[in-house]
Amino acid sequence: MTKVDSVEATTPSIRELTVRGVVLGGLITLIFTAANVYLGLKVGLTFATAIPAAVISMAILRYFRGHTILENNIVQTIASAAGTLAAIIFVLPGLIMIGWWTGFPYWITVAVCIVGGILGVMYSVPLRRALVTGSDLPYPEGVAAAEVLKVGEADIDGGEGSKRSLLAILVGSLVAAGFSLLAAMKVILSDVSAYFRVGSGGSMVGASLSLALIGVGHLVGVTVGFAMVVGLVISFFVLLPTLTWGNIAEGSAVEDIVSSTFSTDVRFVGAGAIAIAAVWTLLKIIGPIVRGIRAAAVSTRARRGGEQVELVERDLPIWIVGGTIVASLVPIALLLWWFLDSTQVTGNRPLIIVVTLLFVVFIGALLASVAGYMAGLIGSSNSPISGLGILVVIIASVVLVLVHGRTDDAAQTLGLVAYALFATAVVFGIATISNDNLQDLKTGQLVGATPWKQQVALVIGVVFGGLVIAPVLDLLNNAFGFAGAPGAGANALAAPQAALISSLAKGVFGGDLNWKLLGLGVAIGAAVILVDEVLRRATKFSLPPLAVGMGMYLPMSLTIVIPIGAVLGRSYDKWAERRGESAQDTEQKQRLGVLMATGLIVGESLFGVVFAGIVAAAGTDSPLAVVGESFASWAEILGVALFVAVVAGLYKWTRRLAVVER
Repeated sequence: MTKVDSVEATTPSIRELTVRGVVLGGLITLIFTAANVYLGLKVGLTFATAIPAAVISMAILRYFRGHTILENNIVQTIASAAGTLAAIIFVLPGLIMIGWWTGFPYWITVAVCIVGGILGVMYSVPLRRALVTGSDLPYPEGVAAAEVLKVGEADIDGGEGSKRSLLAILVGSLVAAGFSLLAAMKVILSDVSAYFRVGSGGSMVGASLSLALIGVGHLVGVTVGFAMVVGLVISFFVLLPTLTWGNIAEGSAVEDIVSSTFSTDVRFVGAGAIAIAAVWTLLKIIGPIVRGIRAAAVSTRARRGGEQVELVERDLPIWIVGGTIVASLVPIALLLWWFLDSTQVTGNRPLIIVVTLLFVVFIGALLASVAGYMAGLIGSSNSPISGLGILVVIIASVVLVLVHGRTDDAAQTLGLVAYALFATAVVFGIATISNDNLQDLKTGQLVGATPWKQQVALVIGVVFGGLVIAPVLDLLNNAFGFAGAPGAGANALAAPQAALISSLAKGVFGGDLNWKLLGLGVAIGAAVILVDEVLRRATKFSLPPLAVGMGMYLPMSLTIVIPIGAVLGRSYDKWAERRGESAQDTEQKQRLGVLMATGLIVGESLFGVVFAGIVAAAGTDSPLAVVGESFASWAEILGVALFVAVVAGLYKWTRRLAVVER
């Protein structure tokens, strides 16, 4: 992937943080956040909203006088922050599932989302210097969003090469959207998988026929792609056969046992690997983070002293950041006290509140750093943010056990489980926002945005998201309910992450959590860290531990396609180097590859938004299906054949586009 340098500092006269931009961002937020909440509860996946928001913003603002690329960037920043905050659904429904809540108290839910989200924004301010401007992380979706904004601006202004650039994005987008439409019609399958025996155990292979994942792979590169393959091999060809050994009797369903073992056992091992990799990552980036905080303080002092600081280096003043973090502790303490007061937990209440506040501050800072790093590594959409939720709820539950102790009183135990989930929701809000914010700040860096204005926009996006998430959650709970919750019906939403996280909390307080699996993951992660350090010192190669952990934790259907895209991207870049007549010509050719890959992400993301609305309106999972289940075998064959043909055709077409005479 070609590196895109930051543009020159912008001038104060350029429109950026405008009222119309904020209003437009808020309107887009309503749609995207609702879609993300529904899809996340239905299938356990959410989509990145930055790129679709940028496309919609450009399509609307181009009809207004004085619109700018920076104003479009603010719109996508607001919508992106709000859409990402929807990941709070991976925790909060757990309170319904354990029978603690029967609905979502509006202002409490709003407060949890907004306070946690604002803390995430504040923590990401010094991280911008450490992980965005001061690192070489690829930030695939941040770069993709910047490319979309630049191409859109160039098309409007008639810049040189804009037509080919725009064509690369448009063709990629239309092809990806068309492929997704065929999958929604059930003419082709979007996932293929096969389950098989390995001795007396079993495993599986599978792939998601997602063009967006090909695009992500192109952007993140082969190093991350290879590391994810290593994690995949560990999980599916070592751990799964071992953990299912002797459990698959003749005539039993291999698919059911393999799937359940992956969900309940292998993912715990992956979470342990992510945990140790996360701690190691924090230790490695703590220096840049401290330098980022110092640089932010220096910049603040310089501005106060009247010294001119480039607009592209102006973050929110560090005293505002620190003051907001401290001030946030007051509403968090009130929320925790209110929640604890609703339980039958009577002992050590002040100590529990104080310890929880420290937990929020320090674990929140840790997760903000790690989530931001993961987003920079493979993108927000593909970051295993729910894996961080697993770690948070385990740590929170263990801390509560140490402070309060276990009890034989069922009512107190349930109250402690509920309190652990509530505290986890606050911290999880920090992680989800940081996971997205740095992508947006990367986009801002590449288009020459003013950081502090973008950070204000992120706070606005958090507020919009918090106001929208609560009623959508309550609406879906009343309409469908959640699987496993008291009184849940046949059409209840699965909310898989919330179910897993709530069961973990109960496991810690009940004393029956399988610590051996988490310990095994930590051991594997430590071994990977050692290998990575040796490789970095002795060779030019590396094995990013977090990427390996993510490869262990994520389903193979997601993991396997990203490395394929990475290999295709490297192959295309090598071709551009051979055919380039000059360094500039090579860069332009490689840029078209980046734009085509960006288009794949754009098209599938936009279709995801539209399809989510259709599903919600129709009240059925497959509203566009034109064939029945009997066509599934043919749909699988057609899906694989068409996927291969489309990917090959797109790269061939992009090469032709790149050699067209100017």
